[in-house]
Amino acid sequence: MARKLYPDKWLFAATVGLALFGVVMVYSASAVMAQRENGNELYYVLKQGIWTGIGFVVMLAAMQVDYKHLKNRRVVYGLLAVTTVMLLAVFAFPATNGAHRWIKLPKLSIQPSELTKPALVIFLAYFLERRAGEEGQFWTTFMPCAIVTCALAGLIVIEPDLGTAMMLGVIFVVVVYTAGARLKHLAMVAVPALLVVAGLLIFVPFRIRRLITFLDPWADPQGSGFQVVQSLIAVGSGGPNGLGFAQGKQKMLFLPFAHSDFIYAVVGEELGLVGALAVIAVFALFLWRGIRTSLLAPDRFGMLLALGLVTAIVTQALFNISVVLSLVPTKGIPLPFISYGGSSLMPTLAAAGILLNISQQASGSFDSGVLRSLMTRAGRELKQPRVATGRRIASSRFG
Repeated sequence: MARKLYPDKWLFAATVGLALFGVVMVYSASAVMAQRENGNELYYVLKQGIWTGIGFVVMLAAMQVDYKHLKNRRVVYGLLAVTTVMLLAVFAFPATNGAHRWIKLPKLSIQPSELTKPALVIFLAYFLERRAGEEGQFWTTFMPCAIVTCALAGLIVIEPDLGTAMMLGVIFVVVVYTAGARLKHLAMVAVPALLVVAGLLIFVPFRIRRLITFLDPWADPQGSGFQVVQSLIAVGSGGPNGLGFAQGKQKMLFLPFAHSDFIYAVVGEELGLVGALAVIAVFALFLWRGIRTSLLAPDRFGMLLALGLVTAIVTQALFNISVVLSLVPTKGIPLPFISYGGSSLMPTLAAAGILLNISQQASGSFDSGVLRSLMTRAGRELKQPRVATGRRIASSRFG
């Protein structure tokens, strides 16, 4: 039976620490640009501070509201409907840097694609909880989840924003597989999805240029490879201990988007390898406590909801860091909690609040069979066919 406990202290500390660290780093990364563009070096950090304060209020509110209220048909489909309308509405506003990703209001801009991740997670957790025991059914369970994911991802792709669309795919795979989907069904969707992604990379001119630049950014360091090269220079200049807070040089109008998508490069330059690894360590702590929260959740909905939310946040962090280090092609995706911008920060803090609420209702212990089941399912499915319809993982625990 679920118990009312204090929220996970480590998860809370990681969330608050990352958000406050983000405010500090936004100041360092944006001061020069803010002074040049707005005549006030505090312009961006003040806005980030306000959004962080509002985000903390939203997070605390989410911690106090029982997450089971999200297990409501009107809430789930209402969120999907609002998100879909907003994704369509972006095309009524002028493009920014060649993409329609923003709803621009007076003194406020909203990026609807950031809302699709929590909306999709809530839908998947709700739908798969209702279909408990029938996860292996292709048409009645797997396909509805795939169709909703593809619809949201498709709207994001045409903005265009392939990176966020791919993250929705990662969320879908993690949640439905954990819920009990069959590998065969995932493969049936993965093959055409990978072909579509390959086509979008190869046959869209600006993406193939990015791919070529990724392979050798130094071939055109003043042109297509400029951003990646400046990012690598920043990270390399930091050395083991960094140049010191606010002492970085690349943010002085050399590195584009230093306060947003490439803020991790500023961290590497000013705080060095030690600081950069510390950020990764805190995200690893967030991942650990988030998965623990999922395993300790008192019901199946809470387990899938927590897993989906932590997957969305940590996957985005890994993707952003990989872009900064030139491990994947350049893509404009913010670093959760740290990058400048309320459109990313608010949904992320709200998601953290939901995670903390789930952690308050932990069952106290988890069955190690859950982990064993996840680790051995692939082997079992390859060796022997199922005779039942969609057997649930650890059904005795989440029954």
